[in-house]
Amino acid sequence: MTITINPKNQKELRKVKTILKAIEVDFWENDEIYSKQFVEKIQKSRSEIKKGETKKIKIADLWK
Repeated sequence: MTITINPKNQKELRKVKTILKAIEVDFWENDEIYSKQFVEKIQKSRSEIKKGETKKIKIADLWK
C-alpha cells in the first residue's frame, strides 16, 4: 500500500516524520531533485516517441 504526502516545508516534513515514527509506520523519502530529473527524462522520452525519434531493437539483441 502506498500513500504520498507532500509537506509544504521542512517544518511540516519534520512533523509528518515524527507522527509516522510514533505510530511505527515504515516510510522512506524520495529526493525531490531525483524525482524532478526522473519526470524530465520521462517527458523527454515521450516527446522523442511522438517525433518518431526511436530505434527498433530485435528481442534477440536486447541482452547483447
